[in-house]
Amino acid sequence: MSERYVLVAPVGDNLDALYVGLSAFPTTKIILVVPKGMVEEAKKLCKDLEVFKIPINVVELTGNMLESMFETLSNLKVSEGGDNILVNVATGDRLSTCAALSASYVNSLKVFTVVEDKPILLPMLRFSFSKLISEKKAEILKVLLNGSIGFVVLAKKVKVSLPLLSYHLNGNRDTSGLIELGLVDTSSMGKGKQASLSTLGKFFVKGYLQ
Repeated sequence: MSERYVLVAPVGDNLDALYVGLSAFPTTKIILVVPKGMVEEAKKLCKDLEVFKIPINVVELTGNMLESMFETLSNLKVSEGGDNILVNVATGDRLSTCAALSASYVNSLKVFTVVEDKPILLPMLRFSFSKLISEKKAEILKVLLNGSIGFVVLAKKVKVSLPLLSYHLNGNRDTSGLIELGLVDTSSMGKGKQASLSTLGKFFVKGYLQ
């Protein structure tokens, strides 16, 4: 295998899987993503990994696990180059594994897991939300970052008619709307409806998705 990778791994309850990845993939750098409460485990792991003589970076997650994981992997994609990153989702606990897998997919990063001590590359999704979002859709998302808003008020704020707002939210046969893309949620509000950003929508507006 000619490629050489920056190996990213959450610190969790299956750290033996990290060594499987190091054995299978030529690695230029190890980046340990450390959830709350796992700092001591990360320090011990760094000590154990010194034998490989590979540079190690430690990134501690803060606040909400999912949001922090998205932000971390998005930043790494920029700083390390997306094609060079390989994320090992087998090393973490259940929550950090799910967060790392989701964040890797939406950032189009290569991912592998470990089954019976063998690495298995997972299918890679190549898409960009930015290419699917028009200027008006982006404006709707930015307005919704301030909180849930009724359809009538939202249409006025972004200066579109209600039918056109519905188009941007629901899409049509040829174009995906913000709801179908998973960026906006809707709910009933009295006799009308209101829109709000989904968790994924918040990540997109904050720039965690490239």
